[in-house]
Amino acid sequence: MTGTFAAVGAGLAVIGAGLGIGRIGGQAMDAIARQPEAFSMIQTAMIISAALIEGVALFAVVVALIA
Repeated sequence: MTGTFAAVGAGLAVIGAGLGIGRIGGQAMDAIARQPEAFSMIQTAMIISAALIEGVALFAVVVALIA
């Protein structure tokens, strides 16, 4: 039974990370379409944000599987 809860927790963490990174990518494309000259700053912020979300998601998966 505990394995089932761990799998659900890990799945929710991965789904949340996917949704978050998808939203970041979409909003970044909108921002680049509006201000093409700010491409490098937007891209840098997008990559940093995506990396932070991935780190939190990995931490959540590990906690879900350990607990």
